[in-house]
Formats: sequence, structure tokens, C-alpha cells
Amino acid sequence: MTGSPAADDQAAAPDSSGSAPTHVAIIMDGNGRWAASRGLPRRAGHKEGVAAARRAVEGARELGVQYLTLYSFSTENWSRPASEIRDLMSLLRKFIGDDLPTLKREGVRVSIVGDRKSLDTELKLLVSRAEKETAANSQFFLQIAFNYGGRDEIIRAARKLAADAAAGRRRPEDIDERALANALDTAAFPDPDLVIRTSGEKRISNFLLWQAAYAEYVFLDVLWPDFDATHFAAAIEDFKARERRFGGVGAAQ
Repeated sequence: MTGSPAADDQAAAPDSSGSAPTHVAIIMDGNGRWAASRGLPRRAGHKEGVAAARRAVEGARELGVQYLTLYSFSTENWSRPASEIRDLMSLLRKFIGDDLPTLKREGVRVSIVGDRKSLDTELKLLVSRAEKETAANSQFFLQIAFNYGGRDEIIRAARKLAADAAAGRRRPEDIDERALANALDTAAFPDPDLVIRTSGEKRISNFLLWQAAYAEYVFLDVLWPDFDATHFAAAIEDFKARERRFGGVGAAQ
């Protein structure tokens, strides 16, 4: 993807407290534990996780969020059993296949970020179709991080810039924060204001390492399949109560 005004304005003045986040990113964690606690196979947890993702999209729009990024499959997830990987791939197919007509109708633009080389041909075509058929939409922006890892993304961006420099298309001394941000998969999105992680874990798991440098974090004890509008609203209210200083001095100092 190419850069956008949203990406170029990432260094804008700090948001005042009390404002809703423009971009929320969510680490959707806890599907397996949700299933295990009910004596169900992990696939059941992932299936319920897709339902929670649908609720998150609806909730974000109702709460005034404009951009939503969902972390659905990491580059590290390939170490999971082959059967679970197949299930996760099939669920992405089902989500796009079932929800694409609704997303198109409701003005949602869909982007898939991550390394696509490891995806099978059918899934690559489906991902491309979702992006192409919603490219003109601008009511809401949904970004799905699939086969995504923050370090991998930065490495791929660095290689693009290095190739440009080697070919004489840009000078090495002109490579700055904006150049790197525009070489990332997420270039069309502003940096996240708020990152939510469910399941009680308190780590970032290689997610949006560059982009979330100044994001606020909210860690919730709820397992992802149980995440609903109430949890989302509570996270937003937590965010609104914070003062974002971006390395500066707060109003009370």
C-alpha cells in the first residue's frame, strides 16, 4: 500500500484528554483457553473468536473509532499444530467470504497486512478480492494483521529502502522516520492511539512495534471470545481518562 494523509500526519500534536481514539488495534488473545475451559476443541474457540471480531467491528464504529486493526495470525503461529493452522486459514476464508458483502454495503474498507508469500493461492486471491472490492469505501477502515510480525514487517521495509538506495532511487541520508513508516505494510493507516490485549496477558507479542511507539495500552482479563461492546466501551473510557504527552510535559506539570 502507499502512504496517505493519515500516515503523513502521524506526528501531529498530541490529542487532548477525553477524545475517543481514532485508531484502535487489538491483540485478540484467549481463544484456546476459552475452548479448553469448556472442554471444547481449540477450533471452537477460534470460531467464537471470529464472532467476537464481528462484534468488535460493530462496536468500534458505534464508539466513534475510525480505524480498527485486528491481530489474527502472527508469523510465530506457524509453530502451532498443522490442523490448527488449517483451521485458522479456513476461518479467515469464511470471515471474508461471509462478511464481504456486508462490509462493502456498509462502506468498510478492508486491508490485510503481513507477509503473503506463505499463504496458499486461494487465500491470496480472496485477500486481494476483499481489498479491491472495498478500495473505494471510506466510512470505516478495517485492517487485519494476518501472517504478521512487527520485526518481519520492519525488516521487509528496510529491504525496500535499501533496494531503492542501491538503485539510486533515493539517497541513504534521506531515509527518515516518514520514509520508513511509508514503507511499512500499514502505511495507509495512522499510528494506533490505543492497543487492547485480551486474556490477561501483558505483552505486545511482536505487534505493531514501530507504529505503537506512543500508543496507550489496555490489558483486559476477558478471553477474546467473550469480548463484547461493554468491554470495548470500558477500554475506550480508560483511554479517554489518560493524558497523552508524547514525551512532552503534561498540563499538570
